[in-house]
Amino acid sequence: MGLLTPDAGLLFWMLISFGIVFFVLAKFGFPIIVKMVEERKEYIQNSLKSAEEANNKLATIKSEGEKILAEARNEQMLLLKEGADMREKLIKEAKQQAEIEAGKVMENARLVILKEKEEAVRDIRKQVAELSIEIAEKVLRKNLENKSAQLELIDKLLDEATVN
Repeated sequence: MGLLTPDAGLLFWMLISFGIVFFVLAKFGFPIIVKMVEERKEYIQNSLKSAEEANNKLATIKSEGEKILAEARNEQMLLLKEGADMREKLIKEAKQQAEIEAGKVMENARLVILKEKEEAVRDIRKQVAELSIEIAEKVLRKNLENKSAQLELIDKLLDEATVN
């Protein structure tokens, strides 16, 4: 068997064809493929960088949101406390005002009662004075001859006065 057997010739031409295809691919195909792989790699890296930036922004926004929420809760608690303090203050002021008004009413009632009492005492004195004058008038009109008749008349007039 010779060196150039039909199988070896075929193998030789296959090697040459492979070499030509490899050369053409190495010269024209591989640079394009490498360039596409590099572009794809760069695109993926940019996407990862953008995703990382988006995650950082999201974390920042979330942190700011939590901070704002905490501030809102603090402000809400402060407003509730101020509202409770205001309510207590208003209740206290209303109680004080009610006590002042009750004191005024009690003082007015006391003055009215005192005035009515004084009027009643004056009225009673007036009635006693009138009765005394009537008694004295009746005693003077009657002929007072003896003491027993005088005492009897006085007792009778006193009994009439107490009945009236």
